[in-house]
Amino acid sequence: MKKIISRILVAVLAVAAIFSLTACSGSAKKKITVAIPNDTTNEARALLLLEDLGYIKLKDGAGITATPLDIAENPYNLEFKEVEAAQLPNVRGDVDYAVINSNYAISAGLNPARDALGIEGSASAYGNILAVKEGNEGSDLIKALKAALESQAVADFITATYDGAVISIVDDPTDGYDASVDYAALAGKTVTVAASPTPHAEILAVAKDILAAKDITLDIKEFTDYVQPNNVVESGEIDANYFQHIPYLDDFNTENGTHIISVSAIHVEPLGIYGGKQTSLDAIKG
Repeated sequence: MKKIISRILVAVLAVAAIFSLTACSGSAKKKITVAIPNDTTNEARALLLLEDLGYIKLKDGAGITATPLDIAENPYNLEFKEVEAAQLPNVRGDVDYAVINSNYAISAGLNPARDALGIEGSASAYGNILAVKEGNEGSDLIKALKAALESQAVADFITATYDGAVISIVDDPTDGYDASVDYAALAGKTVTVAASPTPHAEILAVAKDILAAKDITLDIKEFTDYVQPNNVVESGEIDANYFQHIPYLDDFNTENGTHIISVSAIHVEPLGIYGGKQTSLDAIKG
């Protein structure tokens, strides 16, 4: 009888142990996934944002070229998914969070000032620029385009349209025109610009009206990636582009042997982290 009771007790303890292990396994903290841009400088911006928020720590000296390999401390065991920047809004539902460039966030119906769970404190180093192939920056057509983009009309449009998601950084807006340019000689000419659809092409539409008043046509070519706009300017197919910041351009020139330079910084778009499967950042710390 004692042997039977002993066997039953052993069996009960074994079952209890199995349930205990199962419960522990089920209660293990689920890994949090974060989608980030896969291009060099914007990936680093995403990691720097997460560091500022206190979720990771980067190695000393890691800067604008940082990647997940430069993470020194990852106390919340975040798992990073490197995704093409334009696709980040589309993968939000598959990850817990996504760090998205404002132009793509806006295109997806997100407002960084309202919808982001965390946002860059200062993005002054990432002013979006008007860029041309080196040697073309002094042409009257480019100077006319620059003046139009640096206008008060453009600054006012940015302020009124984007609710803080896009911020003008032109210190001394013009009336839209450059006094050194012979506009009469430019009448009937066309200047082509490669741009992201939002907000760049929308901002260029304001500049288009300013140039049209001088009989200059602004032809806006929309691109949804970060590579072709530089390639077509380098090849001379298009006169200028408006979609990137200087750290990205510097890296692109180094990697591709291109010769594109900044003409003017027009606005900044703070990078933000947005919820996917999660609705707040609380899930990171559990």
